[in-house]
Amino acid sequence: MARGDKSSYSGKQKRKAEHIEEGYEKRGVSKKTAAARAWATVNKQDGGAAKKGARKKSAGAKKTARKSSAKKAAATRQRHTAQKKSAGRKSAARKTAARKSAGRTRTRAS
Repeated sequence: MARGDKSSYSGKQKRKAEHIEEGYEKRGVSKKTAAARAWATVNKQDGGAAKKGARKKSAGAKKTARKSSAKKAAATRQRHTAQKKSAGRKSAARKTAARKSAGRTRTRAS
């Protein structure tokens, strides 16, 4: 396949690129630059050309890698849950310490 050949892209990807290209042209970007940006966007979002059946998983096929946006979202979720857990542990430790110190003052006062 020669460079620039779009035959291995699906119809949906071609329509998506065309729509993106029109949007860039409306903003005043040259036709050539708009086309390049549109295909770059399609490649970034879809991971390249995906003709029908090209990404079919067989029994021994590896899992496809997550997209970068999905990786970032997963990392953010993990970070937030870790922060929540550690915050819960800290507050529980403070409560326990407060109970212990309150118990000590009571026994001394008695």
